[in-house]
Amino acid sequence: MQLTRPLNVKRPRFGVASVVLTLLASALLLQAELLQAASNTLDRVRQTATLKVGYYADARPLSYQDESGKPAGYAIAVCQEIANDLKTVIGNPALTVDFVVVNANDRFEAIKQGRIDLLCGPSVPTLARRKNVSYSIPVFPGGLGALLRADAPAQVREVLSGHEAPYRPLWRGSIGLAMQKRTFSAVTGTTSLNWLNSKIDQFKIDAKVIPVDSHDEGVQKVLDRTTDVLFGERNILLDAKKRSSSSGDLIVLDRQFTYEPLAMALQRGDEDFRLFVDQSLSKLNRSGKIQSLFRDFFGEPDENTLTFFRLNTVPE
Repeated sequence: MQLTRPLNVKRPRFGVASVVLTLLASALLLQAELLQAASNTLDRVRQTATLKVGYYADARPLSYQDESGKPAGYAIAVCQEIANDLKTVIGNPALTVDFVVVNANDRFEAIKQGRIDLLCGPSVPTLARRKNVSYSIPVFPGGLGALLRADAPAQVREVLSGHEAPYRPLWRGSIGLAMQKRTFSAVTGTTSLNWLNSKIDQFKIDAKVIPVDSHDEGVQKVLDRTTDVLFGERNILLDAKKRSSSSGDLIVLDRQFTYEPLAMALQRGDEDFRLFVDQSLSKLNRSGKIQSLFRDFFGEPDENTLTFFRLNTVPE
């Protein structure tokens, strides 16, 4: 019997490059699947009849928990209007809103991971944040303010207010002199903290920055004299002062250091849901109801505020 010699078959060799390409293809496929899942918020809401809304527990009057532990505030009221419109869009009046408490550290991860559909604790839509989440049209004309003790040194108050006494001209060096060896605070993960650090670097100030986890904690540090100034959204600081049992010991400066329109964050890449949210907000602006909601929490809107709402209404 004649033996057949085995054929000399060349086996394919998988080099490092092939493995890398395979892993890359798998990663891209997974990313595409995640993006597809993220872009179906409206479909998921239809199926579950639930809208998952994130909110802050301590950012009164924008977003907070009331005495009974329920979500409340201007942003919550706006999101309730969005939810009412959503009931009509999906044809389900039984739609429920599931409120989820988030904070400055986990709010954007909650969106990316799908734990919430809409962040109704509004935030500043920076370019860095837009790498991770998307944003609605602006819903509030925010800006940075400062809270300090009423008995704070006059020079500190004057410099932070943007003016000094008539007999002492304001100059760049005087800012540094007044702020030297001071301690400042802002809430972790906010644009207030970023702004504060940038200004200290800009003016070469020898000062200490103590991040805090909440505005209430920052107010207490000011009262305890462990921090000289708390920086944050001015309307939140005004409300914190009003609610404090030591309100007479605190002041919020008239000056607004920045102009930072606030908006609702949502899943990046979900254009259908973003379009719906913007449609709902624009409808709210056109109807004039947004002015009523603003009035409930902040008092009568001035002309600048009315202009803000007009400019941020998207035409049909």
